[in-house]
Amino acid sequence: MAKLESTFKNMVLVLTGITIFAAVALGSVYSLTKEPIAASKKAKQENAIKEVLPEYDRLEAEELITLDGFETPFALYKAYKGDTFVGAAVQSYSGNGFSGEIKVMVGFDAEGSIVNYSVLEQKETPGLGTKMGDWFKTEKANQDIRGKHPETNNLTVSKDGGEVDAITAATISSRAFLETIRYAYSAYSQSNTTSNEVALSTDSVTVNQ
Repeated sequence: MAKLESTFKNMVLVLTGITIFAAVALGSVYSLTKEPIAASKKAKQENAIKEVLPEYDRLEAEELITLDGFETPFALYKAYKGDTFVGAAVQSYSGNGFSGEIKVMVGFDAEGSIVNYSVLEQKETPGLGTKMGDWFKTEKANQDIRGKHPETNNLTVSKDGGEVDAITAATISSRAFLETIRYAYSAYSQSNTTSNEVALSTDSVTVNQ
């Protein structure tokens, strides 16, 4: 096979060919991984909803709540046991983490108290901000936020005059995490979820726990 002459034209052709090949390869990888990644995120979200809510047997379709000052809406899922409203899960977020956005699923009971939470996404410093996954539901000092009510409890870090102990050496991450909790409650309140007696919805989904 004849060797291509080392000219500017030939170099451009070779580089163009390599670029096209790389683009096609990356496109193929994206197509192959797009659906599995989406399925994984959906499964994580569904598991988080179950984890943060009181016992229920019916979950209504997603409700999107837009708060003043936010472009991206908050997703809310109302849960029922029979015809009785038992609580709601809210997918909340804050862009003020030490390393960017934090997404958290927060569960409230019918009275608005926090049942539990599950961290969906975060890029905080390993060994510091990443502790948020367990820190705020650990029964130690003033870490545990479960059972607290955002209207009657000051859910900010103690350094700012609040009732919650920040993660050691990760105050920024702690502030952002607690923001997601307060934002979640705002969405919960705005959705008018305080009524215990509601009619069956045609959009509801039966959930096997």
